[in-house]
Order: sequence, then structure tokens, then C-alpha cells
Amino acid sequence: MNRNEIWRSYGTDYKNMTKRLLIQSGLAQQLPPAPALIAIKPNLVTPSPACFGGTTHTEVVAGIIETLKELGTYEIVIAEGSWVGDRTSEAFEYCGYQHLARTYGVRLLDTQKEKGFPADCGGETLTVCRCVRDWDFLINVPVLKGHCQTHITCALKNMKGLIPNSEKRRFHSMGLHRPIAHLNTYLKPDYIVIDHICGDLDFEEGGNPVVRNCVMAALDPVLVDAYVCSLLHVPQETVPYIGMAEALGVGSADISQLRLITCEGEPFEDLPERKLLDVSYTVNESESCSACYASLVPALEQLAAEGLLEKLDVSIAIGQGHRGKHGKLGVGNCTMGFETCIRGCPPSEEEIAAGLRKYLQERAFH
Repeated sequence: MNRNEIWRSYGTDYKNMTKRLLIQSGLAQQLPPAPALIAIKPNLVTPSPACFGGTTHTEVVAGIIETLKELGTYEIVIAEGSWVGDRTSEAFEYCGYQHLARTYGVRLLDTQKEKGFPADCGGETLTVCRCVRDWDFLINVPVLKGHCQTHITCALKNMKGLIPNSEKRRFHSMGLHRPIAHLNTYLKPDYIVIDHICGDLDFEEGGNPVVRNCVMAALDPVLVDAYVCSLLHVPQETVPYIGMAEALGVGSADISQLRLITCEGEPFEDLPERKLLDVSYTVNESESCSACYASLVPALEQLAAEGLLEKLDVSIAIGQGHRGKHGKLGVGNCTMGFETCIRGCPPSEEEIAAGLRKYLQERAFH
């Protein structure tokens, strides 16, 4: 496989079609000599089943593990850190990775429990989990899906699971896009296997899956994310970290040079456009974490469906940038100084919706 290629397979036997995809796309030629330590990095953002469209299917990872075991005597570790607000240990259990690890005799590594070290990431010092220095080969296994802040998430953003929680929070205070791009100058996956089975087109945590029954393989994470933009009808310039990563030499965003190779099955037509409600006019966002913002958006969609959103008389503050500040209405513990604060780190969708309804009801009586 060349760096300008993305290989893809379609079907419902996810494990075996992943195995055939890896063999046909040339994984064997990329692997280091055995013995070696190989890390598999799935996307387990929350403890939710893969069929919800937010987490990596265990069958895809099982296909990778079986292929590696057939190709050599490798030590294999599955490494991941869920987003701030959820525990990786719960995601490992609920998403089926504890059972997967026992079945194949591989190790699970919770990067939320790992210590970090300062790494030079293309001229930007970022804190990265120490474990990454032990690996000889990294296989990135993201889910192709939408994101309520960055529009899309796939290969590049999936590396965020290999930094400590404190650094994840700092990424948002840095503007998210720039640190994601710089992180990928240090964390360079040797192989990318994309779970495009049923990703949610709007929300990182899933809930509205769109079935495509596809698994893809690639080498260039920038090209992958540029291709994802085209699939999701998202202008590439609205996802700044793609262009930033290209400028830093991580890869190429020029999809005119992309060569798509279908190994098996019939490709679907393009994905439908995202249905995410534009709620930006109601939100005063400043450095918010993904988990908090992802709870706010569906809560606002609930209010819109109930005809209440138009009755909001102030913008809703959210994010670390509001710490120590004052205002009328805020969501999350970062807005504790506001007259009305819907507390939580993060608060749930239902807690936010209930809090906003209460706020509107109280205003109606004044």
C-alpha cells in the first residue's frame, strides 16, 4: 500500500473482512521483525456499544489481532483513554474489550492511568503518555464519524486518547485544532484501520448510527481525514487541524491524488449530509471540553423540538474560558460564577435539558 491509497472492504463479517483487507493491503510488509511490541489504538470515547456509532467494533480489532498472530510472534497491547468524564475501565468492559483481551491473551492499557512526559511535537511541547515510547509499531483504529466541535473525527484526532486527561483539557484551552495537528508530528501511526461500519455523523459519542458496513486501511492520517471531509460533505477548511497537520509534514490533504481500492463488496454512495442542529447562536463557547459540549448540543435540540429554544433570553456560557467569570446562564462546573449554573463535569444531556427548562420556567413567572 502506498501513502496516496485507501483500501476498503464492504460486508458484515467484520472480523474476517478486516483480516483479508490487512493481508491484501500489505500489512505484512510494514511490520517490524518479530518479536516486537505492537499497540492497537481503538476509539472508546465512552462506554457505549459500537452499534451506537461512537466506538470501535471489537470484531475489527479481533481481525487485527488474529492477523498479527498469524504473521509473527508479537506482543500486543490495546491502548486507549476515554474522554474526560468517562472511565476507560468501564469502556473496556462495556464495549467488550475485557472479553477480547481474555480471548486472545493480549494486554489492555488504560492511558488515563499513565503518567505523561513533555514531548517536542513539531515545535510545540505537549504532554504525551509515557507508554508510547515502548511501542515498536502503532496501529490506529479510529471510527469515521462526525463531531459537534471539529465537524469530523477520524485518524488525526484519535491520537488524543494517548495523552493524559489534564492535557486533554489543555488542548481545548489551546484551541483544539493546533495541538491536534502538532501531536501527530510525534504520534505517527504505522498503519491505520478505519471503522466505517456505522459511525454517527454528528456526535462523537454516537447515538444516531449511519450504517455503511465498511472497513478501510491507509498509511496517511491527513489523507484519511481529508477523505472523511469529502464523505461527510464538510469543507476541508472548516477542520483546520487537517491543513495544519499537512503544513507540519504529517501527510497530504490533496485528495485529488487519492487512489481508492476496493477489495471486496459493493461501495455505498456518499453519506447523507449531517443533521446537526446549528445551535451556535445560542452558545457562548470558550475552550469547552468535547464531553461537555456534546451533552449541550442534544439538550438544545430537545428544547428546539419543544419550541423552547427561541425563548432563551441569553446565550449559554460553556467552557474553561469562563472560569472565574460572571454572567447569567452557564453549563458545567467552569461556569460556577454565573447566576444560574447547570453543574457537572460534564453534566449529562438530560441534566442540561432539565436545567434549561427550569431556567425558562422561572423567567416566565417574573
